[in-house]
Amino acid sequence: MPVDATEYSTALRQYAAGVVLMTVQDDIDDVGTTVTSVMSVSADPPLIAVGLAAEGYPAEVLETVGSCAVNVLTSRQALLASRFSSAGRPSARHLLEQVPWHRAEHSGAIVLDGALTALDCRLTSLVPAGSHVLALLTVEAVPVLGGDGDPLLRLRGRWTDGAGHVLRRPAGG
Repeated sequence: MPVDATEYSTALRQYAAGVVLMTVQDDIDDVGTTVTSVMSVSADPPLIAVGLAAEGYPAEVLETVGSCAVNVLTSRQALLASRFSSAGRPSARHLLEQVPWHRAEHSGAIVLDGALTALDCRLTSLVPAGSHVLALLTVEAVPVLGGDGDPLLRLRGRWTDGAGHVLRRPAGG
């Protein structure tokens, strides 16, 4: 008998996941989305995989543009994670008006100056995976390395810091 979707989701909420902001610059605008399905795939060559909703606009733009930045968020950036996980969000630049950022050298995507780390990536392939796609990304550069603070985690449906403490009121971006 197949596993119930609710039971499956409840089980996986017990797993703490790091939180990143993936950004893409296309011809029209900047797109960003909060992602908790990220993994290191290979160090040589440097590859990561990012899980995205198959029918979502971020996956569509990434496939069209072919490059992105992946920003690993700190616990101080929980508000940003919430902003970029909302449906119908405006342009990434509008959501980051008070947040220091710059453009990645290879992708041109937004890189947060205050991220724990950031990766400038090129899309290698998109692999269908049920309701999602896995974007296999080659890391072209590391524009931010060794930022300060605890990592932002998603655990049991809530934002937490690196020690697992629930962030009741997200700090500013």
